[in-house]
Amino acid sequence: MDADTAPRSPRIVRPADDPAIAPRLQALWETGPGLWGWLCSVDHKAIGLRYLVTSFLFLLAGGLEAAVIRWQLAQPGQRLLTPEQYNQLFTMHGVTMIFLYALPVLSGFSNFLWPLILGSRDMAFPRLNAFSYWVFLASGIYLYASFPLGRAPDAGWFNYTPYTGHEFNPGINIDVYALGMVLLGVSTTVGAVNFIVSLLRTRAPGMSINRVPILVWGTLTASVGNLFAVPAVSLAFFMLWMDRQFHSHFFDVAGGGQPLLWQHLFWMFGHPWVYAIVLPAMGIVSDGLPTFCRRPLVGYTPVALATVTTMVLGFGVWVHHMFATGLPPVSLSFFSAASFAIVIPSAVAVFSWLATIWTGRPVFRTPFLFFAGFVVLFVIGGLSGFMTASVPVDRQLTDTYFVVAHLHYVIIGINVFAVVGGIYYWFPKFTGRLLDERLGRWNFWIMFVGFNLAFFPMHVLGLLGMPRRIWTYSADMGWGPLNLLVSVGSVVFALGVAMLLANVALSLRRGALAGDNPWDAPTLEWSVPSPPPPYNFLVIPLIASRHPLWEARLDDRRARSRLDAGPLLDHGRETLGTTALDAEPDVILRMPGDSPAPLLLTLSLVGLFTGLLVHAWWVAGVGGAAAALAMLLWLWPERKLGQVREAAYA
Repeated sequence: MDADTAPRSPRIVRPADDPAIAPRLQALWETGPGLWGWLCSVDHKAIGLRYLVTSFLFLLAGGLEAAVIRWQLAQPGQRLLTPEQYNQLFTMHGVTMIFLYALPVLSGFSNFLWPLILGSRDMAFPRLNAFSYWVFLASGIYLYASFPLGRAPDAGWFNYTPYTGHEFNPGINIDVYALGMVLLGVSTTVGAVNFIVSLLRTRAPGMSINRVPILVWGTLTASVGNLFAVPAVSLAFFMLWMDRQFHSHFFDVAGGGQPLLWQHLFWMFGHPWVYAIVLPAMGIVSDGLPTFCRRPLVGYTPVALATVTTMVLGFGVWVHHMFATGLPPVSLSFFSAASFAIVIPSAVAVFSWLATIWTGRPVFRTPFLFFAGFVVLFVIGGLSGFMTASVPVDRQLTDTYFVVAHLHYVIIGINVFAVVGGIYYWFPKFTGRLLDERLGRWNFWIMFVGFNLAFFPMHVLGLLGMPRRIWTYSADMGWGPLNLLVSVGSVVFALGVAMLLANVALSLRRGALAGDNPWDAPTLEWSVPSPPPPYNFLVIPLIASRHPLWEARLDDRRARSRLDAGPLLDHGRETLGTTALDAEPDVILRMPGDSPAPLLLTLSLVGLFTGLLVHAWWVAGVGGAAAALAMLLWLWPERKLGQVREAAYA
């Protein structure tokens, strides 16, 4: 057996005793210099930051689209946009916020933080991680490239048939959406696989499944859900594309198809997707809030179980979106009951957060303000969703602005406030600098007031009968004053987002140095320097509790985590593999290095999908062949590459 594959037992060392460890690991894990190194990098921290920056750019794009929409609706009879322009803008706003911002921004947090939280050197599949980002970016560009051509998707982000059939929409608008969403589904699926395997196999020794933070539970649950949900909508989009291009009859009534099949397939994905963009955000709050309350989260186990239960129940409520479609009343009663029941695990999380604040000693820093604001908006958004679980109520409200209000309280209120709180909380770890506290407080109050000014009146507009998806309205409807208030509130909210960006820009240049753990937080990512080195940990930590940095404070005599000594892995890019439940070490995982293959595969897929879009079949063929070659490059054996099962330390 050669030296590369011979079983060996990692030495337990103290890095302080060997100053040569850090330079050796730096040379092994550091990304190459220049543009080429940047393009080939598989460092989870770089990929996480790219996700965050890219998703925020899409958030800004969606915000600009919303600003134009609100300008159009601020007063009756406005003619800023034509109906077709409004349809395209309205559709791309929904696509951007729901698919290109809400989940990718949470993937950015998880990509950066997971290995640091779990005590690993990287994600389980570093190249797959890079590939998921490049495909996400490519799908967003693919969708937005239709704007200059005047051929952006124009049938709403829900894309209902038969309106999207070739008979009613003969342009390429819907084809762009269908193929772009299939491409985005590839990114989401491979990312979900990576998160699941990373949790099961790369936790630090001793970090049993009941010791992982709630953020990990949230992202894990969302990832498992996406593995079941995304194939449904990808199939629906592919079937729609087949109907439009080759005259199949999946959704064509004249050919024996069923338009309602689209809604079933879409909402089998759509409602679990809501929880996929909410559960990781709830995890951010569940991990960040206790730090500023100076105590552990109240009810860790119930919150973890509630996280999983929410997603399980989420797969049983998709007809919640179809109460007005004429389905049999017996089936509606079942889905109505499931829609009511799903409130219970959400309430468990709310009472846990409130109990943590009540029994703790809150420190009113900017992250705490955003987390507390999140709880308020979570309750409002949850109550409006609870109301529409009733079939008679939903039939009155389903196509009104009441549902628009609920949707924005979920996506903006729950998602954005948790994300901004997470940025203020983890920005020191990302950059080594603190965001300005005074500007942060102003940032919170302007965003909080602006948000409620913008979206709470939409509930009233819905109760007054204002329908969704209209491009203008007459003055005698009486909706003008509230619409003007909504538009003013959106401007105030946008000002708050601009303050966040200004705070980030200023703090990157002259923010106060943060140190390793400026918040005195309990979890593992705060045990490494800020920003973390390429290898994350000099030695793999040994974990004995849920709060390794608070063990002495909590007087847990059984917990003796070792962060200053552990197994040394420096024979290449290596991390320790552990068992799924108890995190007992059983394998050394050798990680692949930087590679252009993920980017090349992405470009090949873009060529393939572009050929399918414009019916240039030779372009599609070249793209498919290039994708095969890129996969061959990806999988080509390299020396010291692969997962090698070896004897773990005793």
